[in-house]
Amino acid sequence: MPAEGRVVQPSWVPADLGRIPLRGIAQVALSPSPWTGLLFAVALFAGSWRVGVYGVLGAAASTGAAAVLDADRDGLAKGLEGYCGCLTAIAVVVRLGASWRTAVLAVLAAAVCAVASAAAVRLLGRLQLPALTAPFCLVAGVLAIALPTAPAAPAPPIAADGFTTLSAAELGRAFCNDFAQVFLLDKWYAGLILLAGLLVASRTAALAAACGSVVAVLAACAMGLPADRISDGLYGYNAVLVAIALGATFLAPTVWTAGYATLAAVASVPFTAAWQAFAQPSGGSPFTWPFVVTTWLFLAAVPALDRPGISFEKAK
Repeated sequence: MPAEGRVVQPSWVPADLGRIPLRGIAQVALSPSPWTGLLFAVALFAGSWRVGVYGVLGAAASTGAAAVLDADRDGLAKGLEGYCGCLTAIAVVVRLGASWRTAVLAVLAAAVCAVASAAAVRLLGRLQLPALTAPFCLVAGVLAIALPTAPAAPAPPIAADGFTTLSAAELGRAFCNDFAQVFLLDKWYAGLILLAGLLVASRTAALAAACGSVVAVLAACAMGLPADRISDGLYGYNAVLVAIALGATFLAPTVWTAGYATLAAVASVPFTAAWQAFAQPSGGSPFTWPFVVTTWLFLAAVPALDRPGISFEKAK
C-alpha cells in the first residue's frame, strides 16, 4: 500500500517505449494518438530521411530528459514532453545538416526543451493558457540566431498591390504545404500524409485544419503576398495549427467556435508575414510563434466574450 499522501504514478509497459515517442510527434498537432504519430513519422521520412531521423530522435530525447527530471508520468505517457523536442531537433538538422555534432546538439537542445516546457506550464498555468509550442520556439529561435552557419536571409518581399492570383497547381501545393511546413518540410506529398494522420486522430481536427489552410491561402492572396511563398506554405502553417487548437481542441465545437477559429486563422497570416520580416534579417525564423501568440490571444479573450472557458482535458 502506498504511503499516505504519495501520488501513485502509472506503471510502464514495454510497448510504451514505442508509443510514447510517436505520441510526442502527434502532439505537434495536439493529438495523443500513436497512430497519428506513426503517420506523422512516415510523412517526416517521406519529406526527408534526415528530418525523420532527427524528429524521432528529438521526441525521444526530450521525453527521456523529462523522465529523468521526474516529470509527470501521465503527461509523459501522452506525449506531452516530446513534441517540442521533435520540432527543435528538426530545426537543428534543417539548419546544420546531418552529422554526429548535429545529433549531439539536437539531443541537448531537446533536453533543454523539457526544462523550458516545465517552466512554461508552471508560468502559463497561472494564466489558464497552454504552453503549446512556445518552448520549441524559444530554444530553436535562440539557436537559429546564435549558430553562425548561414548568412542572414533577406526580408520577404513587400506585398504587391491587389489580389495575388494562383494557378490550380499552386493552390493545391499551397494547401498541402501548409501542413508540411508545420514540420519545416517543403514536400506537398508529406503534407497529404500529415492530413491523413490528423484524420486518423479526429475528423473534426482534420476538417478544422483543412479549413484553416484554405482560409490562410485566401487571406494571403487578399493581402497580395508573394505567390511563391504562399505556394510554399510559408503563410499558412500557423493557421493550420490555430484552427486545430481553437476549432477542435480547447473550445467546445459549436458554430460560434467555428467562426471564432476562422477569424483566428485569418489573423495568424499577417502575424506570420510580420514575424518573417522581423526575424529573417537576423538569421532567425518565426517558427510557430504566430500560432502560439494568436492562440493565446484568442483563448484569453474567451471568458470576456461570455463563452465557456478552455478545456485542457480535450488536449490530452
